[in-house]
Amino acid sequence: MKLVIQRVRSANVTVDGKEVARIGQGAVVLCGVAKGDSEIDVRYLARKTSQLRIYDDEAGRLNKSIGETNGAFLVVSQFTLYAECAKGNRPGYEEAAEAGEARRLYEEYARELGILGHEVQTGEFGAKMVVRLANDGPVTIILESRGRTTP
Repeated sequence: MKLVIQRVRSANVTVDGKEVARIGQGAVVLCGVAKGDSEIDVRYLARKTSQLRIYDDEAGRLNKSIGETNGAFLVVSQFTLYAECAKGNRPGYEEAAEAGEARRLYEEYARELGILGHEVQTGEFGAKMVVRLANDGPVTIILESRGRTTP
């Protein structure tokens, strides 16, 4: 799995002009699922995301996790995180998981964040979405489950 995490002041998702999710301060998480990903990847990344210290402490240093700031997560599926662009100009998506498996693990990731005690909103899997956000910082972090050193 691959995540792009953006610290935000606010964010929302619309589908066909209708708002389907909204958060205030927190993080937008773009979530891509690769072939071969499993529940182990989900749990690892949910825990890592939950504990990631990308919020300011009293001294203005990035030293607090989202839970310490009462922030929320907005999780949006994004298979294009697995775009392969080395050959030609049209990205290939061979590494991205099949839609059914990707949906299952994406939903499990969002559910796991909730189990860890966070408010979680989601986009609509497979829909053409408009994601609006006010990036705070800007702070943008990329996390991947492949190559991790801890389970």
